[in-house]
Amino acid sequence: MITLTDIAASQLQGLLQQKNLPDHGLRVFVQGGGCAGLQYGMSYENTPRKDDAVVRVKGVQLFVDPFSAQYLTGVCIDYQDTTMGTGFRVDNPNALAACACGISFRTEGGGDVETVCND
Repeated sequence: MITLTDIAASQLQGLLQQKNLPDHGLRVFVQGGGCAGLQYGMSYENTPRKDDAVVRVKGVQLFVDPFSAQYLTGVCIDYQDTTMGTGFRVDNPNALAACACGISFRTEGGGDVETVCND
């Protein structure tokens, strides 16, 4: 469903250690908002919710709710540290359009698209 580049996984593991959250994972979700209609969100959580998909990717546990899953199939999360900014970047093959900042996006619906995440 979701892949992480090696650097994104390493950064997430480091953040969980820094924040002393050894038993936590990352909730990746989609919600309404932003200039393109939908936006990504991420938060630390220690337990999945009842209907979550739970995926372990490169040593990081990811939680995804059913609503978000339809928009996140094939997504690759990367971490970038550039002069333009530092942070996690979501590469979503289901997005038809995105805002300039890359936080919000629009799709035609859910997605069955799978892509290969290049590290």
